[in-house]
Amino acid sequence: MPRPRRPRYRTDDPELDRAVADLVALLDVEDENPDLIYELIISALRLARDHASRGDLKIANAALKEMRYAFHVFAPYRSEKKISIFGSARTKEHDPLYDQTRRLAAEMAQRDWMVITGAGPGIMTAGIEGAGADMSFGVGIRLPFEATTSQFLADDPKLINFRYFFTRKLAFIKESHGFVMLPGGFGTMDETFELLTLLQTGKSLPAPIVLLDVPGGTYWQSWREFVVREFLDYGYISATDLALVCITDDVAVAVDEVEGFYSNYDSQRFVDGRLVLRMRHAPDVAGLDALNAEFADIVARDRIERIEATKAELADDDHVDLERIAFRFDRHGWNRLRQLIDRLNDRPSHA
Repeated sequence: MPRPRRPRYRTDDPELDRAVADLVALLDVEDENPDLIYELIISALRLARDHASRGDLKIANAALKEMRYAFHVFAPYRSEKKISIFGSARTKEHDPLYDQTRRLAAEMAQRDWMVITGAGPGIMTAGIEGAGADMSFGVGIRLPFEATTSQFLADDPKLINFRYFFTRKLAFIKESHGFVMLPGGFGTMDETFELLTLLQTGKSLPAPIVLLDVPGGTYWQSWREFVVREFLDYGYISATDLALVCITDDVAVAVDEVEGFYSNYDSQRFVDGRLVLRMRHAPDVAGLDALNAEFADIVARDRIERIEATKAELADDDHVDLERIAFRFDRHGWNRLRQLIDRLNDRPSHA
């Protein structure tokens, strides 16, 4: 491995910095990121220099180990589409929500989507049961009052148990291409609002979010009424933020919402200050004119235009086979970006 180029982030002890660089250079692996490996080690040394308490060191150590292991488990499946299913651990097998979840997971697995659940009882077990162990990941949390699902994933290498909720939620959100939320308690609300916050602020990539109930259920409709009355009416959110979710009581609608998000749109990347959206079929001239008219509010300057794969994308072999558009995104209107993606997919917005 080549020695890392001299980074800005270091211990400020030249001898120690050189020793870390020498250590990184000894790694017998092909890696394109020696500078980041260097900085990971530097962070550990700086914690020591800061005289961090043993408790703080234990948190940092456990979190890094959990993330490393999760990255390792998911790595062989990065090319597979995955959906995360959230909901109550207290849902019983005879509850209609259990069957709704099982049918949803089975339908997604039949369409070659893998399913990620919390590996616990209730909705989580229903999801694994529906998808089957081969198509499931269990992302569990160690709790004294909640047993990890054992009947499906006991010896499965795709089962991960976390100590911390924040590292667990990172795995859920980082590895998923879509999300379905079933009714639940504090944990479900926590996951729902954090997911919406991340998408609203651009801290997570755009993705479909379905709030799924059973026919006749009132959970998510009541949630929406609360959000409109207490958030929207007081100006705490924008009306277009509601475009981030689809509320339904129909499994077929939920499946269509998740798959439809990727019916044309594929992925995105910032390159040289412009947001590049990759898709199977980019708009023609008339379509671009329509997008520029409708979404001028999120274009910081210039126009939305069709482009070829950029040099950075070519260098990384990053979806170079797809068509693409690019524009100077204002990095604020992430809810409107979701609506733009809906237009690229020729689908109506939910707001």
